Amino acid sequence: MDFNNNFFLAEQMRLGNSKAYDFLMNSFYRKLCAYAYTLSHDHGASEDIVQNVFVEIWSNKKNINPLFSIKSYLYKSVYNEFINQYRKNKPVFFLEKKYFESVDLVVENTEENLEELIQLVEKEINKLPPKCREIFLLNKKEGLTHLEISEYLDISTKTIEGHMTRAFKILRKKLNFKMKTILFLLFGCTCTKSTANFTRAKLK
Repeated sequence: MDFNNNFFLAEQMRLGNSKAYDFLMNSFYRKLCAYAYTLSHDHGASEDIVQNVFVEIWSNKKNINPLFSIKSYLYKSVYNEFINQYRKNKPVFFLEKKYFESVDLVVENTEENLEELIQLVEKEINKLPPKCREIFLLNKKEGLTHLEISEYLDISTKTIEGHMTRAFKILRKKLNFKMKTILFLLFGCTCTKSTANFTRAKLK
C-alpha cells in the first residue's frame, strides 16, 4: 500500500483504514506539534491542538476530499484549531491575527521540515556563550524585561544590553534566512533588517 500517494491515502482514510490513520500520525504528528508550537509557544497546548485535529479528522474521515492535499489540510486544521482555542482565552486582535496568518503563510511556503528548522535554531542558541545564552533565553523565552533580568542576575542593564547585542550578532552570522524567520516566529526576534522587512511584507 502506497500511503505516500495523496489520493490513495485519502481514499483509505475515507474507507476507515486504521493503517492509513497510523501512517498519517507517524508522518505528521511531530511536524504538526512543531508548527503548533510556533503559534502557541506552549508544548502542552501544541500537543492538545494536534491531538484534537487528528480526532476530528478521523471522526469526519468520510468528508476527506482525495483531490485536496492532505498535508495542507492538516496544517490548515492545526491553524484553525489554534485560533479556536485562542479565542476562548482572549479576543484575537487585528494585529495578532495578522501575525498568526503570517506564521501560517511562512509554514505553507517552507519546504523543509519545520521541526528540523526549529531544532537547528535551538542548537545555535545553545551554542551561545553561557551568560549570553542565559540572558537571551530569560528575555526571549521567559519574557523577562532587561530590568527584571538585571535584578534577577544582579548585573547592570547595560551589561544585559551588551549580551543581547552579542547574541543577535552571533545568530545573525550563523542562521540562514529561513532559520532567522523561524527565530522570529519562536521568539519575536528581528535579527536583521531583511527579516523585519520580510515580516512586515507578510503582514500587509
